[in-house]
Amino acid sequence: MPSEKKVSSAADCLAFMQGGCELKKVRPNSRIYSRFYTLDCEVGCLRWEPSKKDGDRARLYISAIREVRTGKNHLAEEAALSIFHGDEYQSLDLVALSADVANIWVTGLRYLLSHPGAIGGGSGGDGGVGEGSIGSKMRWNWLAAEFALVDEDGHGIVSEDTAVATICKLCPGIKEAKVRLRFKEIQRSKEKLTSHVTLEEFQEAYCELCTRPDVYFLLVQLSKDRECLDAQDLRLFLETEQGLSLATTEGCLELLRRFEPSAAGRERVLLGLDGFTRYLQSAECQLLDPEHQNVCQDMKMPLSHYFISASYRSYLLDDQVHGRADLGGLIRALQVGCRCLELGVTDGPEGEPLLGVDHVINKYAFLTSQYPLLLYLCQRCSPSQQRTLAQHLKKVFGPKLHTPESLPVSLGGRATILPSPEQLKGKVLLVGKKLPPEEEGSEGEVSEEDEEIGGGGPLAGRRMTIPGEEELGVVLVVPPPPQPRRLRLRRELSDLITVARTGSRSFYAYRTREAGRLASESPEELVNFTKRCLTRVRPSSVRLDSSNPNPQGYWKGGVQLVALNQQTPGAMLDLTRGRFMQNGGCGYVLRPAVMREEVSYFSAQSQGCVPGVPPQTLRVKVISAHSLPKPQGSGAKGEVIDPYVVLELHGVPADCTEQRTRTAAQNQDDPLFDETFEFQVNMPELALLRFVVLDDDYIGDDFIGQYTIAFECLQPGYRNVPLLGLAGDPLPHASLFVHIAITNRRGGGKAQRRGLSVRRGVRRGREYVTLRNTGIKVLDDAFRPANGPLREATDLREYALSATVTFKEQCGLPPMATLKQCIQSLATRLQNPDGPPSATLTLKEGYPCLEPLERNIVPVCILLQMISANKQLIENADGVHDRIAQVQKEGMVFHEDMPRLVEKENLKGRKQSKAVESFAWNITVLKVNSVTFSFPPSNSLEFLDNVFTLVLDEREEGLLLL
Repeated sequence: MPSEKKVSSAADCLAFMQGGCELKKVRPNSRIYSRFYTLDCEVGCLRWEPSKKDGDRARLYISAIREVRTGKNHLAEEAALSIFHGDEYQSLDLVALSADVANIWVTGLRYLLSHPGAIGGGSGGDGGVGEGSIGSKMRWNWLAAEFALVDEDGHGIVSEDTAVATICKLCPGIKEAKVRLRFKEIQRSKEKLTSHVTLEEFQEAYCELCTRPDVYFLLVQLSKDRECLDAQDLRLFLETEQGLSLATTEGCLELLRRFEPSAAGRERVLLGLDGFTRYLQSAECQLLDPEHQNVCQDMKMPLSHYFISASYRSYLLDDQVHGRADLGGLIRALQVGCRCLELGVTDGPEGEPLLGVDHVINKYAFLTSQYPLLLYLCQRCSPSQQRTLAQHLKKVFGPKLHTPESLPVSLGGRATILPSPEQLKGKVLLVGKKLPPEEEGSEGEVSEEDEEIGGGGPLAGRRMTIPGEEELGVVLVVPPPPQPRRLRLRRELSDLITVARTGSRSFYAYRTREAGRLASESPEELVNFTKRCLTRVRPSSVRLDSSNPNPQGYWKGGVQLVALNQQTPGAMLDLTRGRFMQNGGCGYVLRPAVMREEVSYFSAQSQGCVPGVPPQTLRVKVISAHSLPKPQGSGAKGEVIDPYVVLELHGVPADCTEQRTRTAAQNQDDPLFDETFEFQVNMPELALLRFVVLDDDYIGDDFIGQYTIAFECLQPGYRNVPLLGLAGDPLPHASLFVHIAITNRRGGGKAQRRGLSVRRGVRRGREYVTLRNTGIKVLDDAFRPANGPLREATDLREYALSATVTFKEQCGLPPMATLKQCIQSLATRLQNPDGPPSATLTLKEGYPCLEPLERNIVPVCILLQMISANKQLIENADGVHDRIAQVQKEGMVFHEDMPRLVEKENLKGRKQSKAVESFAWNITVLKVNSVTFSFPPSNSLEFLDNVFTLVLDEREEGLLLL
C-alpha cells in the first residue's frame, strides 16, 4: 500500500526483528526446517521455535556471532543469509521469504555486532539506536533545515501544500498525489482537525516516502553500520564494486561535496543516505560506459569494416504506399546519426527535376556526426534533367560533395580498398548508377536493375567470389527480370557517383528475404565477402506498413548497412539505436575483429563458442525500478500497475535468450525485485542487452519503457538504467537499478576481452583448444606442433582460474568478486581482539605470502594455493606463447599459396571449401592464443602485486591488522 512503512534505519530493522518472522533453516544435509526467529534485545540473543532443544539451548547469543553474510554459506541466494558463530566459525544458514527480509536481518545483526551497547536495552552510546547513527542525525538535521526555510513564521508548522511541494523538490520524481495521501493518513491517525504539518510529521513522511530500502541496505553494508560513507568507504566502493581502479581520495572528496545535501555532511566530508541515493541516480552511475558517449573506436579503417546506420523511406509518415511525406522524418534520421539516406528524384515541370530535400540534407548532414554521409540516389529522370540534376547537386553540396577524382591516389581508379571514415570526414558520397569505364561519349545505357526492380548478383545460388581489382560499385542479389529495361544515363551525373551500383563488386544491395537466405545458407562465405565489400539490406518495398526487419540477423552475417524505417518505433529500432550508441552515436561502429581480418573464421549461425573469442558470463541483478509511469493507452485498470522486467539478449544464435522477473503485484511505481539472471555470451562484440518493463495488469498495450545497450558498453557494479519510451525519448525520472558483473565462463573476476577459445575435445573433464584437419598434408604437418602448447596453455590458465575462484568461495564471495572484497572478508578471520593478528605477511622468492600463526585458517591456505597457481602461470607463459606464435607464423606462410595447395591435393567443391575454412579456423585460434596468452601473465603479476599492495594498504588504513 502507499502507506507501507519502509525500512530507513537500524532501529527499524531491530524493531522488525524483535517482532519476529518465519525463516527456513537449512541443515548441512540440505534438509529444511521452518522456524520462527525473534531478537531478544534484553538478553542479547536470537531465539527460535519450535525446537526439540530446551529454551536455553534454542538460542544464539549475539556475542558469539563472528560474521553475518548474505547468501547461503557460499551460495549467493537472494533471500538467504549465513550467521557464523563460535571459535570454529560454525554456520547457521537461513532463508527468508524475500530478499528484503533477509537484508533486514543482516543489517540488524551487523549493527548489533558493531554496537554492543545496543544489546541489553542500552542506547548504544555514540551512534547507538537510541540516539541515532551519525548518518541518521545528519539526515534529520538536514530535513529540519529545509523545513525552516519554508516555515516563514517560525512557528514550527507549515501548510500541507507547502510540505508537499518541499518534499517533491527534495525528491524529484515522487508523485505529488502520493505525498499528499501520506499526509492525509497521518492526519487521520492523529485525529487532527487541521491540515497543517509539523516538523516531525514532515520528517516522518519524507523518510517513509523517499527512502529507497535497496540503497539503505547497500549503504549500511558499505559504511560499517554508520549509515554514512567517508572518503575511504567511497573509494573502496568505487574500486571493488564499480570497477574504478584509478579512484583517488581527492576524487571521492569531490563526489562527497557534490552529492551530499546536508551542511553537516559536507562539513564533515561524509555522504549520507540521501547523498548516496543522489549519487547512484546520477550520470556517474549510468549503465552506459562514458567512454562510449564519444567516438572511441579506430576510424581509419576501410568503410567495409564498419556497421553503418542507414535509413529507409523515413520521410513517409504512415504506410509505404499512400503515406504522406514529411521532411521532419529525414531531419530526425540525421539527428540520430543515420549515415545513409535515400534521395529520390523524378522528372519535374519546366525542365527541373523534382528533388526538394537536398537543401534539408545539406543543412543537417553533419550536425550530429562529421563522418561521411552516403546518399542512395534513386533517380528516374530523362537525360536532359539528369544534366540539370548534376548541376544542382554540385551547387547545393559544393565542396562537401565527394567525387571519384578526389579519392587519394592509392585508392582511386581500380582500387580494392575502400577509404576510411576519417579520410571522408565532412563528405557526401553519392551511391547510384555509373557508366562503365569503357563507355565513351556524353551519355550511355545502364540497366534498370536496383532493389526496387530486381537484378543479378554474385551471391545468388550460393556462389561466392571475393572481388578483385574492380571499381567501387554494386550488383544486386535478387534474380533479374526476364527482360531488364535499359536506361540512358548522362556523363555529368555518372561522374558524381563515388560508390557505383553497377559494373563492379564493392557495393551490394539486398532485399531482406535474399539477405536472410544467404546468412542462413552461406554464413561463412557472406562474412568473408563483406570484408572487402559494402552491402546494404532494406525492408521489402511491397509492404503496406512501415515495419522493420531484425537488424541483428544481418549484422551477424557482416552486412554493414541495414536500412530501417526510422519513423517506426519498436524493438528493431531499439536494437539499432543500442548498436550505434556504442561509438558516440556517430553512425559508424567497428565490426568485430573476426569480420575484418583477412584470414579468420566466423559463422553467423554459430551455436557455441566462436574461435578466437573468449566466452563471457554476464550476471545481471535487477534490484528495483523507480518512478514508473502507467502504460500509454486507454485500457488501464485503476491507478496501480503490476510491473515486471524482461531481459533480452540478442546476438549470434547461441547467445539469443530471454528471461523475466516476477511480477511486482500492486507495487505501484517503485517495485523491488532483487532477482539475478545469468547469460553466457559467446560473441560479446555482437551482443545487445535489452531491458523491457511491462505491466502485467493491463489490457492491450502493456509497454512501459525499455533500454537497449551493447554488451561492450556495460559498466560493472551498481548502475542506473534510464528508461526510454516507445519513440526512444527519455521517461522523466523512470529507471531501473541493477548490479552488473561480467566474468569469463569459468569465473575469476572481470573477464579479459581476449583469451583462450575452446572446442570439443575433453580430457580429464577439461575443454581444450583443438585444431582442424585441412586435408592438406603439408598444412596439417605445420599445425600439428601447436597441439601440445595449446593444451599446456589451457592447463595453466584453468589452474590459475580455478584456484582464484576457490579462494573467493572460501571468502564467502561469488566468482565475480574483486580482490579487495576478498581481503575485506578475510580480515574478520585474521583479526584477533585479544592479541596479535593470526597471520603474518612475508615474501618468499619475490611473491607475497600469508602465514597463519595459530591455527589452520582455510582461506589463508587457499590464498597460498592461488598465489602458487599464478606463479606457475607467470613462469611458464613466455615459453608457451613463443611456441604457439611460431606455429602461427609458419602457418601464415601458406596463405598466399592456398590455391596451388588445394589444386595439388585435387580438392573440389565442399572439400575445397572445408579446407579453406579449416585453415582460417586454425590461423584464428593460433593468432588469438599467441597474442592473448601473453596477457594472463601480466594480469597475474598485477594480481600478485595487488595482493601485496592491498594488504599493506589495508594495514595502513586499519582495516586489516597485519
